[in-house]
Amino acid sequence: MPSIQSSFLAAAALLPALAAVVILPASAAEPAACRGTIYLTFDTGSQSQAELIAATLARHHIRATFFLANEKTTRGDWSLDPSWAPFWKARAAEGHAFGSHTFDHVYYVKDGAGEKIVVKPQFGAGGGKLASWTPAQFCDEIRRVDQRFVELTGRHLDPIWRAPGGRTSPRTLAAATSCGYAHVGWSPAGFSGDELSSSAYPNAALLKKSLAGLKDGDIFVAHMGIWSRKDPWAPANLEPLIVGLERQGFCFATLREHPSYSLKLKKP
Repeated sequence: MPSIQSSFLAAAALLPALAAVVILPASAAEPAACRGTIYLTFDTGSQSQAELIAATLARHHIRATFFLANEKTTRGDWSLDPSWAPFWKARAAEGHAFGSHTFDHVYYVKDGAGEKIVVKPQFGAGGGKLASWTPAQFCDEIRRVDQRFVELTGRHLDPIWRAPGGRTSPRTLAAATSCGYAHVGWSPAGFSGDELSSSAYPNAALLKKSLAGLKDGDIFVAHMGIWSRKDPWAPANLEPLIVGLERQGFCFATLREHPSYSLKLKKP
């Protein structure tokens, strides 16, 4: 009959093996694969939620796509002023993607005579006035954002743009394509609703709609602050949206990874 001491020594010898049996399956477990990808995009606006959005994305290790226009901000400056250089540099360093939203947030109105495009800038020298542009002038407006972004960050935009209000025509799309920019809209389920009245469209209802409707490959759009919305969307909805989608098994990526744009966004 073995002694107590020999039994203890034999049991002790088995401990490493037993520990391996208990520990190895947990440490070797692979993370669950994404069941789909959502592409978060943000257009400039009043910029009242810019820092909150940036901090939330960083906390969740998410890279998004930003569409930039030179818009009036709640700080009393403009979103592409030199005062915003540190903000945009930091986002570029984090690996986000960037596109043009036209420099003066220019709305397409209609096709004009000949090849002209009738537009209405929201800001700038021609703010609030109709103008008739050639396709080349339309391209120049898109590229003005790239020129300013280089001045602010030292890097170029990705070759994508988004028309203010999503308003396009075959003529504006062709003009942008001629200077190397692909248009990016958003998915029907990807409309955040942050431009709408908060009394008629409360944040809780918008969040519920987004979580129920978004599916693999959808492009989601929100703004970095909306002047007219009394109950801002981002503080109430951005984190719950991200957490809710993560719980559904979704991952996030920039438009550089979107199958419809990835080839166009590859730089030479």
